Amino acid sequence: MVLTGTSTLDIAGKYLKVEGFKFMGGNASGSLIEFRQGSKLAHHCRLTNVTIKDYSPADKSVDSKWVSLYGTFNRVDHCSFSGKTNLGTTLVVWMDEIPDNHLIDHNYFGVRPELGMNGGETIRIGTSAWVEYSSNTVVEYNLFEECDGEVEIISNKSVGNHYRFNTFNNCNGSLTLRHGSYCKVYGNFFFGGVNKYSGGVRIVGEGHEVYNNYMQDLNGSSYRAAICLINSIPDSPVSGYYQVKNVKVGFNTIINCKQPIAIGAGKDDSKTLHPVDSYIVNNLIKARTGYSVIEDYDITTGIIWDGNIFDGEELGISQVSGMTNAEIEVDDSGTFY
Repeated sequence: MVLTGTSTLDIAGKYLKVEGFKFMGGNASGSLIEFRQGSKLAHHCRLTNVTIKDYSPADKSVDSKWVSLYGTFNRVDHCSFSGKTNLGTTLVVWMDEIPDNHLIDHNYFGVRPELGMNGGETIRIGTSAWVEYSSNTVVEYNLFEECDGEVEIISNKSVGNHYRFNTFNNCNGSLTLRHGSYCKVYGNFFFGGVNKYSGGVRIVGEGHEVYNNYMQDLNGSSYRAAICLINSIPDSPVSGYYQVKNVKVGFNTIINCKQPIAIGAGKDDSKTLHPVDSYIVNNLIKARTGYSVIEDYDITTGIIWDGNIFDGEELGISQVSGMTNAEIEVDDSGTFY
């Protein structure tokens, strides 16, 4: 069934399955698909094999969300989303005190042009008000392609989420752990694009783990570096920047990126706290010709380095143990030696 105009859909109840709809060329404002109807929420429901394409108001300042997840244990899978041009997250998880435990998997998130303002995320889980609450949502096996809405392709704003086995291709932004803590980012692929400020993972907060990711040809720097650990605000409000601490970055492969690692990015008169008690270990880095491996925006002793191998002209910081310079070659099959 093809839906157009201002058509919308609500899913409320338990164990419901919505499949096969196409929303094409419409202009609905507000929420297009909501996992609730009034105060009745959805639990253990599924949205699958649904297409939303070019379903945006003509005025890009009008806020709309294409999919709004409420309730618990819901799934969005094997769907296609492309052509959103207006304000508002493509897919958003709305939270309460109970962990959500949603699954967002095997979807295609296609072209989203640059919005020119905040609010152009492709996925957002939570808000700054829920920075200390668990969502426990899993985002896996999705393809993000030319998602250029804003600097945050995915905006994490809650606790305990897993981002794994996704591919980011030619996107103008980063997977951003903006608020919250104890999230895991692993097994993802990040491929940069021509003339785009493509990034990898930006880290804010405590207890995150970023490991076993592959990053290649990323052109971003600072907040859009392949791996970015920011500077933060003392006694930060929930809407600010919590200190990076007890973070583990390991076993990542970073090839030909403009800025492989940025430490203390965003440093200014308010963001004065550098990352502490964090580990960067066992990463393989082949730097881009003419660029350093590490950009240190703040002098920090809060990083423990161990087992990292890099191939580059400049390390970017004073030599530390745990950063070994060695030639890294790649053959036609993509094998490193």
